[in-house]
Amino acid sequence: IVGAARDGQEIIVDADQGDVHLSPASDIVDAYSNRARLQARRLKRYARIKHLPAVTRDGVGVTLNMNAGLMMDVENLEDSGAENIGLFRTELKFMVAARMPRETEQLQVYKDVLDRVGERDVVFRTLDIGGDKVLPYLRTRSEENPAMGWRAMRMALDRPGLIRYQLRALLKAAAGRQLSIMFPLITTVEEFERSRDLLLFEQQRLRKFGHAVPKNLRIGTMLEVPALVWQLDRLLPQLDFLSIGTNDLLQFFFAADRGNPMIGQRYDLLSLPSLRLMSHVREVCKSHDVPVSICGELGSSNLEAMTLLGLGFRSFSVPSATVGSVKRMVRSTNLERLERAVTEVLAHPSGNLREQLHAIADAQGVKL
Repeated sequence: IVGAARDGQEIIVDADQGDVHLSPASDIVDAYSNRARLQARRLKRYARIKHLPAVTRDGVGVTLNMNAGLMMDVENLEDSGAENIGLFRTELKFMVAARMPRETEQLQVYKDVLDRVGERDVVFRTLDIGGDKVLPYLRTRSEENPAMGWRAMRMALDRPGLIRYQLRALLKAAAGRQLSIMFPLITTVEEFERSRDLLLFEQQRLRKFGHAVPKNLRIGTMLEVPALVWQLDRLLPQLDFLSIGTNDLLQFFFAADRGNPMIGQRYDLLSLPSLRLMSHVREVCKSHDVPVSICGELGSSNLEAMTLLGLGFRSFSVPSATVGSVKRMVRSTNLERLERAVTEVLAHPSGNLREQLHAIADAQGVKL
């Protein structure tokens, strides 16, 4: 590894796992940053509530899960205070590898994850590569706007061999257990149906050749593209669950690149348009009796998470380092009062919504 490194090159050394990452992708850096922050904070501020449930003062339970992508994240599940893994980013294994992981290697990773969590749930997101998640061993074309280009399920459906190996590995790893799978960057109902059919085909194929399959297969999708919002009436009857990927959904909603410092903070996520969008999605999911969760930065900041609670959301998947903080906020909230106040603010908007939401938190003693 010394011969491969160059002067000035970023490097992560994981002494616990014996891993070294040269020029790590931003997702890998984020994973290690979350780990370091969690280790520094878990024995301090939130230690006393780590094993307490995320229940509001008026007795309403909230499901608080964590995001993961590497085995070290899974090992943090117990210390984080989260209930389950609401998002396992399967692409991180591909990004840290020097070559395309074989089916047997993928199978072992997924089996290790399921073994580690035991009876808890893990939601595996299929490969979300392309855009800013480049695999050095996968040849792709240069794109002017990669975030909105050939990535995630768009790539997978064009190259089904890639996703079929992963689906096969996931199904084998979960033999006799529950398996929860969701697809990223679905834009049309037809894309979901093609993705689901690939999964069901692989399950049928395994049965045909005598392999054990999951005892319960739950299929969902990420909501990251605004166009899908207006197809939910057709999509939801086919889903077991929906996860709102707020990072992509809201950057596409505002047509503002969240990674661009000139405009990334230009549009407030706690503004009337985005909150009305989120409220609409929650209401449609409720009418179809489909569980919906928040996955992304919007649910990991206390004020934003408080607002989403007030809109009716009851399930969140957040980085491990923020679980304790969000749980503390939840446990300080009287949900009935909060919902009334948030509903009133949205019904009669005036001035800066963020300031009004802060005022609600102060008046109700919500710990932000």
